[in-house]
Amino acid sequence: MPSCARMRFFSLGSSMEKKAALAAWVADYLPPGFALGQPVELAAVTGDAGFRQYFRVNSHPTLIAVYAPPSHEDVPAFVAKDLAMKAAGVGVPEVYAVDYGQGFILQQDLGHQLLLPLLMADSAPRLYRVAERELEKIQQVAPDPAVFPPYDRATLNREMALFPEWFVTRLLGVTLAAADTALLARLFTLLEDAALAQPRVVVHRDYHSRNLLVGADGSLGVIDFQDALVGPFSYDLVSLLKDCYIRWPAALVRERALAFLEQRARALGLHGLEGGELLRWFDLMGLQRHLKVLGIFARLWLRDGKPGYLSDLPLVLRYTLEVAQDYPELEFFTHWFTERLHPCLPGQPWYRSWQSAGA
Repeated sequence: MPSCARMRFFSLGSSMEKKAALAAWVADYLPPGFALGQPVELAAVTGDAGFRQYFRVNSHPTLIAVYAPPSHEDVPAFVAKDLAMKAAGVGVPEVYAVDYGQGFILQQDLGHQLLLPLLMADSAPRLYRVAERELEKIQQVAPDPAVFPPYDRATLNREMALFPEWFVTRLLGVTLAAADTALLARLFTLLEDAALAQPRVVVHRDYHSRNLLVGADGSLGVIDFQDALVGPFSYDLVSLLKDCYIRWPAALVRERALAFLEQRARALGLHGLEGGELLRWFDLMGLQRHLKVLGIFARLWLRDGKPGYLSDLPLVLRYTLEVAQDYPELEFFTHWFTERLHPCLPGQPWYRSWQSAGA
């Protein structure tokens, strides 16, 4: 990969200046075998929930140019994780050039076909098999602690803390008393304990249908992995099968989850794990993730001005409350949610009955 020794330092004031600076940099670092259109054109590509901006370059073949503001994005960590995953055969984009100082990345274009719109009743089993095979590759990436930090108790707790701050207090307007905080701390500890008891592998941390691209040959491209850690082996599977943007019947989800986790447990040399224990890990991991997501989606609207995620909140609530109702040990949280939060939901403009969300 080019070291970009001929680094230019641009004044990145306005959005237009950033784009012009990025285009000039792309022209300087076009990789061998690519022809660049004249003038250089960067067409905006719908990005993710972060601060990164993506552009498709009018090269032949096309490339993706990324502006990842160094003040908000850890570009060196992204590149290190990309290289580690690429070495393990994961379908992440090849990085051709990077300018760490400016937060510029020039990478392979994996196409534009997201997995999500292809997921129909007849195609889903085949497509999920492909996604699960790719997930196996991710779980076989070497868990180098210098590249993939640990998904530890503090990180799990920090994620769940987004739920009371952004969803409960800021979005719903509920003021939490000391008893509420203590109850949520009890819940968080229970979920942290379950997560930390699981086998540990490299975790993508946002492995779902909007971060997977289907190639013309049926291969799967993997994006948005910059936050990967070493953590619970059920996490990415929950992200995939309890996707915040599409829902499948609970029985089918549990069947796929159990088959994958049993196979992976054997591959990791773990024996004696019963199906009930594996599914409990899966469900409680999902509850941890969905509490976090409730907070993140609320924050994306309230802090970042991105309202598009509000319509997905009812489905995330459904995942959250279905798990809470399925486990007697979580009855205290179900009761608390019903008493403290449910009365505030109907007045929200985005709300619709969570019981039918995703149907």
